[in-house]
Amino acid sequence: MSNEIQRLAKKHTVLKPWDIETLVSTFDSLELDSNKGLDQRNLVPAVQRIEPERQYDEIRNALKKVSVSRPGMVELDEFVELVAVLREGDKKDAPGAPGAAKSARAFEGITSDRAYERRTILKSQQNSSSAHTINEDEREEFVNHINLALAGDAHIDYRLPIDPHSMQIFDEARDGLILSKLINYSSPDTIDERVLNRGRKLSPFQVTENNNVVINSAKAIGCSVVNIGSQDLAEGREHLILGLIWQIIKIGLFANIDIKLHPELYRLLEEDETLEDFLKLPADAILLRWFNYHLAAAKWHRRVSNFTSDIKDSENYTVLLNQLVPSQCSREPLNEGDPMQRAEKMLQNADRIGCRRYVSPKTVVNGNPKLNLAFVAHLFNTHPCLEPLEEDTGDRAELDEYLFNDQFDREARAFALWLNSLNVDPFVNYLFEDIKDGLVLLQAFDKIFSGCVKWKSVNTQRPMMRFKQIENTNMAVDLGHAHNFSLVGIQGADLTDGKPTLVLSIVWQLMRANIVQTLASLSSHGRKVTDRDMVDWANKTAALGGSSSAIRSFNDPQLASGHFLLDVLNGMQKGIVDPQLVTTGKSEEDMKLNAKYAISIARKLGATIFLLPEDIVEIKPKMILTFIGSLMAIHRG
Repeated sequence: MSNEIQRLAKKHTVLKPWDIETLVSTFDSLELDSNKGLDQRNLVPAVQRIEPERQYDEIRNALKKVSVSRPGMVELDEFVELVAVLREGDKKDAPGAPGAAKSARAFEGITSDRAYERRTILKSQQNSSSAHTINEDEREEFVNHINLALAGDAHIDYRLPIDPHSMQIFDEARDGLILSKLINYSSPDTIDERVLNRGRKLSPFQVTENNNVVINSAKAIGCSVVNIGSQDLAEGREHLILGLIWQIIKIGLFANIDIKLHPELYRLLEEDETLEDFLKLPADAILLRWFNYHLAAAKWHRRVSNFTSDIKDSENYTVLLNQLVPSQCSREPLNEGDPMQRAEKMLQNADRIGCRRYVSPKTVVNGNPKLNLAFVAHLFNTHPCLEPLEEDTGDRAELDEYLFNDQFDREARAFALWLNSLNVDPFVNYLFEDIKDGLVLLQAFDKIFSGCVKWKSVNTQRPMMRFKQIENTNMAVDLGHAHNFSLVGIQGADLTDGKPTLVLSIVWQLMRANIVQTLASLSSHGRKVTDRDMVDWANKTAALGGSSSAIRSFNDPQLASGHFLLDVLNGMQKGIVDPQLVTTGKSEEDMKLNAKYAISIARKLGATIFLLPEDIVEIKPKMILTFIGSLMAIHRG
């Protein structure tokens, strides 16, 4: 018996010497790196070669009890320890041994057997009293979505399909590739995939870069990632990853619930409701409105107000499907007395029109709000079934006037995303509407200039009368003056009225103040940073990156090609820009490719970027200032 086997046998008494001899022999036969380490992605099949009955989640949970010396890799000692942990678990689960399920259930406060069966309790390795639950139905359906959405992708197809019945998704998400692809599926062209580090074996640094792209791109499409960092993804933090996946999927499902893309949504306005009021509705409320519109058209006696109790019996779903596609979806499920059987028959109808997605009979009957919301959104996206508006009508004229006045949309979108990154409440969906009561603006002031808002004087009770809204927005204007904002001619009433240029003015100055304050806090002297300082820094950094030219301001014409910004990025980290991927920047399409590349590299470096490629090509100075300011903050930090 070798010394190594003796040492391991003494350390892990649950294993016999011949067991360890088999483990060592098997491990040595695996594909190892130069330091004799096994990639964790190959761990499950390696263990199953020795113990075929072991399940993915069982092996994964055992690994959490092993302290690995290198992230993402398992060495021989750790491999043996993992198998020992599995054997110890066998002893605890033997007949007569006290089970863990009961104590775990009591710990989490889950009393129902059915609820417990579809929950996975995750205990922190560092803190045994810290636990999170994930919903297994949601995990299963989200993984099904990922498998369908990303099937055939040239870079990750070998990793698909992911097993929806195990925890595999959380390991696959660690390197950022799956999540990056999912972001681009939900919001096409958000990430320039040329910046992603690809391959079967990525270094921890490459994984961090990919996850920086994920986190900062998720912010840019409207996800709330306040408590999620790139390290959380790399460590496979299940509850955080599942929450992020849901947000990304939801953004994709909601992308087409937009009156600009579906002018016929105008038909959902209720009597005496203005278009302005309708636009205040979040996407889920519009979906409920759409659902009820079709129920009313079907002369059905019921209506829905939620995606839980009102859909549990499948009756409203059955009528909706029949109204959308009567030739394929009958009302026959209404004759079924058993709720589970009725849900199954309803879903068979949905299957006939290609819409059996996101829900099962069980999640319908249990009223899972996320999965039922996803199901209804998918129905809308595939079968909206709203009559187009007729030309030359008053309805069409009002809508055309609104669509004509959308020139502020891109800037408003960026500013709304920035406000949401501050974790304001409520979430800003439509900037000009959601700041009218002043509360979001006051929260932003208080987060940037800590303690500046006297909250006892603020009206916070919603719904709020107009005069109370104006009291709040007047307070926001006063705070702007106190911090030297340029607000000539702006009054609180202008903000409450949602006047676009004036709303954009105050929010832009808040955003700029945030950048300047961040830069000042990172400087050695703490001096206020000016636009000139940012331009000078950009020129010096671009020179390090190989630029032979300099800009005079943030509306310099040479910014349009994207070359200067790419030089700044290369000056920050030599080699981060691949010159073979940079176009000449002469045509508008080439300029846009360079701009898209620059934005994704900035996110890879860890910068939070809200501008779009078009903002660079069209030389929008405010947005380019935010880009340079974010890079400067990363560089100084």
